[in-house]
Amino acid sequence: MMPAQTITTDTFATTIKDGVTLVDFWATWCPPCRMQGPIVEKLSEEYSDQAKVGKVDVDSNQELATQFGIQSIPTLLLFKDGELINKFIGLQSKDVLDGALKDALA
Repeated sequence: MMPAQTITTDTFATTIKDGVTLVDFWATWCPPCRMQGPIVEKLSEEYSDQAKVGKVDVDSNQELATQFGIQSIPTLLLFKDGELINKFIGLQSKDVLDGALKDALA
């Protein structure tokens, strides 16, 4: 199983630069984030050869959260070649995220 990669302020730009990347902004103390986690991990596994899936802990990477105006978590951002193409606020179903990834890869 390929776990979602941990993304930090230092690795963010390089991670999203090429291809499709789904980034989950979360925190350990956030119950909806804990529900979102397994969905993100599953997508990471299913898309391991097509897209990157990563997680940003907002407590450790507040600059990134500020840069993208993250006000509630979980927030998931979808990037294609470094450009933000989609934003999801709150707990998302696997189907919604799966559809967004498929669209981005099409």
